[in-house]
Amino acid sequence: MNSSLPADRRPETPFPPPPRWLVTGAGGLLGHEVTAALAAEGVTAVALDRRALDVTDPDALVGAFARHRPDLVVNCAAYTAVEAAEADEARALRVNGDGPRQLAALCARHGTRLLHLSTDYVFPGDADSPYPEGHPTAPRNAYGRSKAAGERAVLALLPDLGAVVRTAWLHGAHGRSFVGVMAERARAGRTVDVVADLVGQPTWAADVARLLLALGRTPGARGVFHATNAGRASWYELAREVFRLVGADPGLVRPVPAAAAPGPAPRPRYTVLGHDRWHEVGIPAPRPWREALAEALSAAPREEADRPR
Repeated sequence: MNSSLPADRRPETPFPPPPRWLVTGAGGLLGHEVTAALAAEGVTAVALDRRALDVTDPDALVGAFARHRPDLVVNCAAYTAVEAAEADEARALRVNGDGPRQLAALCARHGTRLLHLSTDYVFPGDADSPYPEGHPTAPRNAYGRSKAAGERAVLALLPDLGAVVRTAWLHGAHGRSFVGVMAERARAGRTVDVVADLVGQPTWAADVARLLLALGRTPGARGVFHATNAGRASWYELAREVFRLVGADPGLVRPVPAAAAPGPAPRPRYTVLGHDRWHEVGIPAPRPWREALAEALSAAPREEADRPR
């Protein structure tokens, strides 16, 4: 037996190769942050934007798996035009429902883990306390219905290898967001009217990326997780905090009811999410949104300066 050989003659046992990550939708706000977080940690990853990989194209998905042979996929690809989805629900469903279904089927075939991003809009918004991860979904709009379809597919096809990660109200250095628009208007000293009766959780995309990295490194983590910064705020409260943090007068933000700015997509009134599952898998729960927002805004000028032009 090998154990009877002298130590210097025993064959070496190689370390297993590091897991290979594949990020879809890498060109978006969250996809950028996930890619940056993986690179900062030295994780082997391939990042593909929509032009490089269309998740609605079965042949493209098969080809991507054949070329990159991922051990773990983070699916950030999504149709996020909430208002437009009301007029073209079929398109939203192709990206947010059929795409994840095809991706989950491939992951199941190859034994690949999948972290799939979803949204608070899968809930109806009729609660008065945070929605727990296991609460039944009942979306009010086409966008929410399309995302709920993707969730169902991932959880059904990958009961042991899939995780649905819901997030909400994202802001970050890449891509346009409510926080970015409010910061621009604050620095310009402009008055803004902002909805005050819709409540949720402002969430820094960089914090979500760190949670995804921790989740991917946690063996056996599966099911549903809520990746939103802790606490709650209305859009009006969020806008006032942005104005305050950039040194503008929060009084320039004026509250209005959602009924004063109607759109084609009905918006849920309350989508605050609970975070119990993180404790179950030994990952610290997300920090408060005000703390994350302050760091995000303080980092924004440096990120802008470092961005390739």
